[in-house]
Amino acid sequence: MILNCWIIDDEPLALNLLESYVQKTPFLKLTGMYSSALTAMHDLENQHVDVIFLDIQMPELDGLEFSQFIDPQTRIIFTTAFSEYAVDGYKVNALDYLLKPISYADFLTAAKKALNWFDMARKAAQTEEKEKEKEKEKEKTGLFVKSEYKLVQVLFDDILYIEGLKDYVKIYVRNEPRPIVTLMSMKNMEEVLPADRFLRVHRSYIVQKNKIENINKNRITIAGREIPIGETYRRDFMDEIG
Repeated sequence: MILNCWIIDDEPLALNLLESYVQKTPFLKLTGMYSSALTAMHDLENQHVDVIFLDIQMPELDGLEFSQFIDPQTRIIFTTAFSEYAVDGYKVNALDYLLKPISYADFLTAAKKALNWFDMARKAAQTEEKEKEKEKEKEKTGLFVKSEYKLVQVLFDDILYIEGLKDYVKIYVRNEPRPIVTLMSMKNMEEVLPADRFLRVHRSYIVQKNKIENINKNRITIAGREIPIGETYRRDFMDEIG
C-alpha cells in the first residue's frame, strides 16, 4: 500500500527535512509540499491525500484551523516545536504529534501508524462488503437455470443434491421424478449456492446439509439415495457437520 502525503510547514529547513524523510520511506509518496496552509487550501478539493504532515504554528492560517477543512478520511500528523500544542492536536482527531526537531525514527513511527490505520480501514471495509454479500445471499430464495431451452427457477429449499456430469449438472429437487439438467460446471454451481446451506462432498456431488437423512461411513443418504463422500472432501465435511 502506498500513501499519498503532503507536507505543510512555513519553515524551509523543516520542509526540506520532512521531504527527505518521505523520500526514503517506501510506502509514502509525496504529492504536495506547501509553505503556507492558504496555498494548500487551493489544492485540497482537487487532490486525494491520505496523510498530511502539518505544522501547527503558521501565519494567516495555522495548522489547527486548516485541519477543520480536511477530509475526515485524511490522517493528520501535526509537527510543532511546542509541546503545549499536543492536547489541541488530539482534540481535532490527529493521528499523531511530532515534536521538532524531528528524528527519522519518530517520523517513521508516525508514518507506520498511518499505514496501519489505512490497512485496518481497508480490512474493515472488505469485511463489511463480505457481510453485505452474505446478507444478499441469504435474501436469495433460488436461482434460474436454463434447461430444455427455457429458464427454470429452482428454489434452494427444494434442492436435495446436485450431481456433476462433465459440463452438465443434474439438480435433484423434492417432489420431482426427474432431475433438472443444465449446462454448468460444478465449480460455478458451488459458487452460486449459499455456502451456509450447501456442501461439496465429492468431485461429482453437492448436497444440501439439512436434507441429509443419515451418514454411514463414507456415504450420505438423501431421499433414499446413497451419495459417496470423497476422500478429499471428507475432513471438511466432518468438520462442517460437527
